[in-house]
Amino acid sequence: MIGRRTILAGALASAFAPRGARAAERGVLRIGYQRNGILVVAKQQGVIEERLKRFGHTVRWVEFSFGPPLLEALSLDGIDFGQTGDAPPIFAQAAGGNLVYAATQEAGNSGLGILLPKGSQIGALAELKGKRVAFAKGSSAHNFTVAALEKAGLTYADIEPVTLAPADAAAAFARGSVDAWSIWDPYLAVAEGGEGVRVLASAGDIARQNIFFLANRDFARERGEVLAEAIDGLGGVAKWCTENRGEVAAILSKGTGVPLPATRRAVDRTDYVIGPLTPSVVADQQRVADRFRSLNLIPRPIRIADAVWTPPARNG
Repeated sequence: MIGRRTILAGALASAFAPRGARAAERGVLRIGYQRNGILVVAKQQGVIEERLKRFGHTVRWVEFSFGPPLLEALSLDGIDFGQTGDAPPIFAQAAGGNLVYAATQEAGNSGLGILLPKGSQIGALAELKGKRVAFAKGSSAHNFTVAALEKAGLTYADIEPVTLAPADAAAAFARGSVDAWSIWDPYLAVAEGGEGVRVLASAGDIARQNIFFLANRDFARERGEVLAEAIDGLGGVAKWCTENRGEVAAILSKGTGVPLPATRRAVDRTDYVIGPLTPSVVADQQRVADRFRSLNLIPRPIRIADAVWTPPARNG
């Protein structure tokens, strides 16, 4: 008999499958997005398209399943701009990726959690020692897992990491192949509604994490005014999202196929304010980079400030 969680895993695998990037095009801003978050709303509203008309630019949207493949495409000039959590740009920068931090959604990634399946006897983070914990390598869930272990007095070596893309992790969690699953919304919001599923730790328990808007470094240098205009447009979308959470949930639910109640949970715990990277945000991100380096999860030390973009002066 096929259970609800098996059906869920299959639905998520379909809903969040990656799409291919396209080659560079003149007069086009290619935006990489995932089927959740503010970029989905911006796409539905056509805000960026409208803002870029005066530059003679159109917008092409390219879909990805999660952050690391999106940033690989960004570095390889498959896209020009996109949004991810905190860890993907660190891994990309450490690998020599051609990217810059263009803006941030500070503390926006509050929808992160470590889930336990039905029947689990684990009652505290410290009990993850020796257990199989699933997460996507190089994702915000990767950083969240390490931070949660540190808070519990454990090290990364104390668990058995099972690195899986979100849809594959959903399937492994559903069939009981892992002891815990570290994941972000909307996967988190869907899975936590499953029978017997428990949230062992959430972002509020550990640390709220930042979301970043990244750009291809060459694009940012050559078409900085276009990039700045797109980000300014997103600022307006963020304000609208804050004031219209019910409509945001409806848009995202329709676009992803994720049930509305789960989507509303994810939307309600998201901060939608967009702004430049402040010194405190840069410092937070540097601490994450240093953490990954200390664990030898990235090949070399990096300096986040070296990849922070300065927008061009705007006329008027």
